[in-house]
Amino acid sequence: MRHFDFAPLYRSTIGFDRLVSLLDAATGLDGDGNGYPPYNIERVADNEYRITMAVAGFTDADLKIELKETSLSVKGEKPVEPAKDTEFLHRGIGQRSFERRFQLADYVEVKGAELKDGLLHIDLVRNLPERMKPRQIAIQSVQTPKQITAAA
Repeated sequence: MRHFDFAPLYRSTIGFDRLVSLLDAATGLDGDGNGYPPYNIERVADNEYRITMAVAGFTDADLKIELKETSLSVKGEKPVEPAKDTEFLHRGIGQRSFERRFQLADYVEVKGAELKDGLLHIDLVRNLPERMKPRQIAIQSVQTPKQITAAA
């Protein structure tokens, strides 16, 4: 596995700390590469997105969604159940605790969340300020005044 050292970038750049942190997180060296729980990110409309996570076995009381600045964190903690008289031959339904983080772009807000059929849906919307939206600029043409020539 390759290891990238971004320390020189931290020392030689000013104001790009967030960019370097995103590069550091994109390398996958932060230990969050286990892939649990699986998730999808989809574009619903031009400025609307949805994150869908497979959280079978978790209830809404077991899940916690937290937004801090531009970082969306989803945590799932299943209470430990005492051992029952059940003997499992195979236990494949994941019920371990997890934490999944998503880095949101600027102006992306969480619209809401819904837990249905073992899937957690988090709806996001991007609200650009009016000054950031593309707009048409009207071109004004300047007409030169006509000169009247007098006959001599």
